[in-house]
Amino acid sequence: MQRITPLEPPYAPEIRQQFDRIMRGAPPLMLFRVMASNPRAWEKFCAGSLLDPGPLTLREREIVIDRTCALTGCEYEWGVHIAIFAKAAGLGEAEVRATVREGADASCWSAPEQALISAVDALHARATLTDAEFAGLSSHFDDAKIFEIILLSGFYRTVSYLANGLRLPLEGNAARFPE
Repeated sequence: MQRITPLEPPYAPEIRQQFDRIMRGAPPLMLFRVMASNPRAWEKFCAGSLLDPGPLTLREREIVIDRTCALTGCEYEWGVHIAIFAKAAGLGEAEVRATVREGADASCWSAPEQALISAVDALHARATLTDAEFAGLSSHFDDAKIFEIILLSGFYRTVSYLANGLRLPLEGNAARFPE
């Protein structure tokens, strides 16, 4: 059972506008409704400004998010992203499974994607990158993308802390971790 009661409709006009902007008219996710129940937390969450596309391709972005959520055991956020973005990001069944069950060396990943996953794994494990890991990342990604990779890894680790710590129930239409 979740630990904090989510905001229920009717929503204040400014909250409704924010939900509509983020969800593009779809009903707001439980995560957003719980966060919006605390105005300071919601403001800080939205101020992260990482809910926009940014400099990464959709595929790169989703690999970072999906891998981060998988490493933190956050089936809630991983499942939402897989359900909403995996197809558009060109992530097939093998890649989706690999975000949870395989390493950066899985055969489904290209060399840049292997560097991306290695960086996410290192950030998760040690909160830093070795010189070799940074060199591997920078051989495929420019500075703007490297900033985004690090920021997304941290932001979605925080999102995972929230979803896991608050025991958010899985969204009905979200994917589940592969066996």
